[in-house]
Amino acid sequence: MRFILIGALLLQTALAAPKKVAVFVALCDNATQGIIPVPAKIGDGNKPEANLYWGCSDGFSGCFRASKAWKLQRKEVPDDKRIFERLIYLHESGTIEVTAEAWRGSEIKACLTAFETALTSGNHDLCAYIGHNVLMDGEVPPPEKKATKSTDAIVLCCISEYYFKERLTNLGAKPVLLTTQLMYPGAFLLRDGIPVWAKGCPGSGIRQAAATAYARNQKISAKAAFGVFAKLP
Repeated sequence: MRFILIGALLLQTALAAPKKVAVFVALCDNATQGIIPVPAKIGDGNKPEANLYWGCSDGFSGCFRASKAWKLQRKEVPDDKRIFERLIYLHESGTIEVTAEAWRGSEIKACLTAFETALTSGNHDLCAYIGHNVLMDGEVPPPEKKATKSTDAIVLCCISEYYFKERLTNLGAKPVLLTTQLMYPGAFLLRDGIPVWAKGCPGSGIRQAAATAYARNQKISAKAAFGVFAKLP
């Protein structure tokens, strides 16, 4: 009887633990990234508070701060000077914890490596990357270590299916949201897509959530928005 009770308590604890999501944001940087330049204020990779992918209304910090469904738990300033800040958010359901890092724009390759290393660590249920598709600028060697357990992956940058799908599966990760064309990787895609993912929905459900959010933000048709995201299992 004692062992049954202990087992039940352990199961209850496991069920109560929130899913762990790690988000790696490479700040937009006109000076060092192969991008079409954006206005200087939002394209300075050394100023997260105004950056297109972090401090702006659709950047991670701005978007999640404005959301009623996500509650900030704490803010950290890492010793690693490549990372400006780390934010930890908990979903209102209590079932999802998101840890997001703002990486200096000039350190975009290191940011991508950190994302892929996290995928192989086995410490997260989902890892996401937001930023410029640095693989379009040249090679970035993937980690030598492969995942010991499959971790779900989201890559929000231009044409990520073509550049990342095989790369992620070779690492032992499972892509659940990738893109097929040039696009804007706003954090609203994570804000709305992660809760759908956490419910165990297939790739089609996550794609639908992302497309709906994208259509609303970009003011385009649902059909056009669906075309932005890859069909995944």
